[in-house]
Amino acid sequence: MSLSFSEFKNSKKTVNPHFFVIGYPIGHSLSPVMHQAALDYHGINAQYHAIQLHQYEISDFISWMNRDEFLGCNITIPYKSEFMNAVDQIDEIARHAGVINTIAKSDFQLFGHNTDVYGFLSPLRPYANDLEGERAIVFGTGGASKAVLIGLEELGLEEVVFVSRSPEQNSVASDYLWTTTVDYGRWQAYANEATLIVNTTPLGMEPNRDASPVNKTDNDLLRGKICYDLIYNPLRTHFLKQAEEAAATTINGLEMLMMQGNRSFEIWTGKSFPFDEIKALLIKNLKE
Repeated sequence: MSLSFSEFKNSKKTVNPHFFVIGYPIGHSLSPVMHQAALDYHGINAQYHAIQLHQYEISDFISWMNRDEFLGCNITIPYKSEFMNAVDQIDEIARHAGVINTIAKSDFQLFGHNTDVYGFLSPLRPYANDLEGERAIVFGTGGASKAVLIGLEELGLEEVVFVSRSPEQNSVASDYLWTTTVDYGRWQAYANEATLIVNTTPLGMEPNRDASPVNKTDNDLLRGKICYDLIYNPLRTHFLKQAEEAAATTINGLEMLMMQGNRSFEIWTGKSFPFDEIKALLIKNLKE
């Protein structure tokens, strides 16, 4: 359950130590499921709330972060770049990505972090040797694509081909000579030599389960690839079903969700998620 920022300020919850996830809209977020379970597991006296934040409330929220009860927050769409100037220090990955998704508090200072890159990389680590020096195709050039690009750079891929409806407007890859941006009618020419295909678009997300960045006629191009969909609801998107039919290796977005959340939790508390319990809770919530 989410609260508006005004509802939270007028509630009795303000007196308790708290963490947030902020965004607009925010009702779909599973972050409270993960983080509250981890706080309770470790016996940490704090609550985690999903807060729907309006644009006009940002300055008020920045003031709120100075309260003793505020312990930290996660940031999601559309505010990941909005808070870059609201913190005292930014970690190197966040500076490189140009966005923060986690704010931590220490010695009366606010620290901005980006845990999306860490989360994205986690399920790809077992394939690191297969990916080094190879080509990846990435559908979408939105907010998540910069974290994907930084992660692929770390893995040592030789080329990244972005697929966009507006290739000329792709600012994500403008500083990278080893990237190419094409439209949806041209990516097929790059598929044979690709090892990894990543979907960063919302195609296939609830409620549009039947959507996919790949046309049915191109299914065979997924054969033998590693196909990674950042979407976690549903767990098996139409894109991943297509990949399974083509005997591809498939990765859904659940591990990325958990690992970026765990990294935030470690930054705040120095402790890790109880992964088995949290994975079971997430799957239960997704099924419901």
